[in-house]
This record gives sequence, C-alpha cells and structure tokens, in this order.
Amino acid sequence: MNDSTKLLQLIDRLDKVNILCLGDVMLDKFVYGDVSRISPEAPVPVCRVIDEASMLGGAGNVARNLAEVGVSVDFVSVVGNDEAADQVLSLVQGINQIRPKLIREPGRQTTIKERYFGGSQQLMRLDREDCKDISNDTKENIFDYVRKTIATADALILSDYGKGILTPESLQELISIAKNCNCPVIVDPKGGDYQRYRGATVITPNLRELSESSKRGIVDNTTLVDAARFIAMEYGIENILVTRSAEGMTLVSDKSIDHLPAEAREIFDVSGAGDTVVAILAAVLAAGGGLLMASRLSNIAAGIAVGKTGTAVVSATELVESLQSQDSLHLSNSKILSLEDAKKKVEIWRSQSDKIGFTNGCFDLIHPGHLALLAESRFICDRLIVGLNSDSSVKQIKGESRPIQNEESRASVLASLACVDMVVVFSEETPIELIKALRPDFLSKGADYLLENVVGADLVQSYGGQVFLVDIEEGHSTTGTIERLERKKN
Repeated sequence: MNDSTKLLQLIDRLDKVNILCLGDVMLDKFVYGDVSRISPEAPVPVCRVIDEASMLGGAGNVARNLAEVGVSVDFVSVVGNDEAADQVLSLVQGINQIRPKLIREPGRQTTIKERYFGGSQQLMRLDREDCKDISNDTKENIFDYVRKTIATADALILSDYGKGILTPESLQELISIAKNCNCPVIVDPKGGDYQRYRGATVITPNLRELSESSKRGIVDNTTLVDAARFIAMEYGIENILVTRSAEGMTLVSDKSIDHLPAEAREIFDVSGAGDTVVAILAAVLAAGGGLLMASRLSNIAAGIAVGKTGTAVVSATELVESLQSQDSLHLSNSKILSLEDAKKKVEIWRSQSDKIGFTNGCFDLIHPGHLALLAESRFICDRLIVGLNSDSSVKQIKGESRPIQNEESRASVLASLACVDMVVVFSEETPIELIKALRPDFLSKGADYLLENVVGADLVQSYGGQVFLVDIEEGHSTTGTIERLERKKN
C-alpha cells in the first residue's frame, strides 16, 4: 500500500476523531475594496469598500479546519463581554462539528484583527486586543472543563497566540493533564520561551520562531536541524515540525529528519495557514497516522490554504482531490523510462504473458489523429510503448523551428494518457534501435504510411510479430495546425 492510499484511508477515518482544542480565539475581519487614487488629504490610497467578511481566527480557525475535515471538536477559549464576543459565539454555533466552551471575562477585549485589501493587495491590518493574563477563576474553569473532557479526546491542541489565555503555568498544567491520559499534545507556539511547552508531543514553529527560541541563526538545513534538536533536548519536547513557507516543512524527531517540499502552486494569502497545519497534523495523529504521515498531509493542506483568500479552511474533499492529483502526476512520470529501465519493465510484462505494442512519432502538438493512433494501437495489445523523438531528433526531421514543445513536455502529455503504458525518448532519426531492444509483438503506424515505409516492419515480422496500419481521421497534423496559426497571426 503506497503513502497516498494510506493517507486517503486516514482522511476517511477523520469523522471518527474527537479533538480538544484550546487557545486564543479571534474575530478576523476582512474589508475588500477598490483602490484607484491617492487621497488629497495625505499620501495614502483611498479604498472604496466593496465587500466585508468576518470569520473565526486564531484557535477558532484551528477548530474550523478540524470541523471542515469531519473532526468533532470540543473548543475552549476566553472572550470579552462585548459585541465581538457575540459575533464569535454566533460563528462557532454555526458549525455543527464544534461544541464551544467560550468563557466571558468582564472588562476583557475580544481580539479583533481587521485587514484591508485593495484588489489582491493587503493595505493595512488593525488589531484590537487585550493580552493580559486571564483571571485565576477563569483558569480553574478551563482546567475543570479539560479534566472532564480529556478522557474522550484523541488529541489536545494548544493554539497559543500570546493573548493571555495560555500562561506558562496553565500550559504546564494542561500538558500534564493530557499526558496522564496518554493524550498527544500538539502545540502551535508563540514567543521565545519554549520552556512553557515542556512535555508536548509536537510543536509547529515557523523559521523565525525557531530561530528566536533557540537564539541561533538559521541559514540552511543543517543549522535548522541543530536549532530544532537544541529546543527538543533543552525543553523536553518530543518532536518539532518546522514550517518553512516556500521551502515546505522539516520534521525533526529523535530518530529521523524529514524535509517536505512545499505543496503550494500559487500563494494568494498566508492568513491562517499555520492553523491549518496544526489542525490537520493533530487530526491525522488522532486518527492513528504516524507523525510523518500527519506532517505530509498537513503540508498538502497548507499548500491548498495559501491558494485561497482570507482565513481559509481546507475540506476533506480538497485533500482527497489533491492526493489523487499527485498520484496521477506520479503515475505519469513513472511511465517515462530510459531504454535500460524500459527493457526491465518489458521483461516483467512478458513474464505476465502481456502482448507488447509499439508506435512512435514526434507528437509535437497532440491532435485527434494522434489520439486515434494511440487508442487503436492500445486496443490490439496489452501494453503500449510509445517511442518519442527527442528534441534534436525532431529538428533533424522537421527543421530548426521544431519542436514547438520540448521533449519533457511531450513525454509528460503522452504519459498522462490512459492508453499509453510507457514512453521512451530516442535521439536517433528512426526508432529502429528501440524496436531491436524491446522486440514488440505489434508495431503500428498511421494508414498514411505504406507498409514498406514503416521503420522496423521487416524486423518485427521476422520474429513472428505483426504490423498494423491504423486508420485515422484525415485533416489533422501538427504542421497543418502551425500553418493555420501563422496565417491567423499574419
């Protein structure tokens, strides 16, 4: 079973998971507008408001992400006794998967982060917050609730935004309660003193946070790992997952170091991406996945989240689609083989009594004629190999202006087709050496060829193979397509 299959199975189990999430909730507000001029009053842009949105932020966004993938969430936080708290409560109550325990503290300001955008560009962020420590009565209220609910929790998330809810003493008490129940503790840390997270199962600092907490400069993988291991040993933290923005993530544990490349294709907004990471990490761990598997899926989730605007959440469906897309890409790449690897693969196919087919061409711009040739060629065999002319080979045949697409692109397109089982690039003008090496049972070309002009026909027939001329729809050719484009351009 490959990793993608295992991850898909873990995603399928997330609706059986229950997580206790505790930390600093915020009200995230987004104001979207159009900026087309500078104010005459001061050198600042004038933003004409077009739309506004409010959503849960901070620990609330962690809870949202958990709920979005089907996890049941006991959510604990502290708010003020104000209008923002009413909005937070309304937003939380609107999510079926979340069971909220929001404690109101009189005189406290509920944290609000208000972001202003002109088009896709963030112009400003306004913060309204109260960072003083919560009262002792509120702390005891939280501890009592955690002691009552921890027995049914598959994991505890502590989302620390430094707003006074998770004090050093509170953190140690909460970690102790969880560890006594063998409940893993996942922490999204804040600040430079990681003594407060002693005993955590895993923490998820970013590069800047890791550098500050370890008091070490981080310039490469070696210094990153050294800093993470220092933190782990100094503060008794079992594992550290370092988020590295465009460079992905690094998981550092006692036994291994794993660098995970970034999954994001395009970054629109990084708001809340760290919340997505800690949520998916905890969810997969709670579902029975190992830490590396959990890190891989949280890395994929982060790549999806930063491709959205606002404090985004990622759904289970999006995770499944992303994994399936990766599988498809991996499968396509695995079909493109060197001649030596191709011979080994053909031996395996023959041991399974598969009949091997072969066709070849430049396949510069795939058109219906190509698709017909490939589909018909695959129909007459069990495995179809496509010999693909390299860039230098195409130039010899078609001239210096060709190919339009390079050999890597052409090979990838061919490999993505279900009717193609293998692609082998060759540099000679003809595929005769490929045919000699692979000895296909069937050789096919388009019916616009005469049998005596098909390269390798005599060879294939000499050992009992067959040659087929495939009828294809007329009027399609790459050269013709290029000529039509040139006429339109002129």
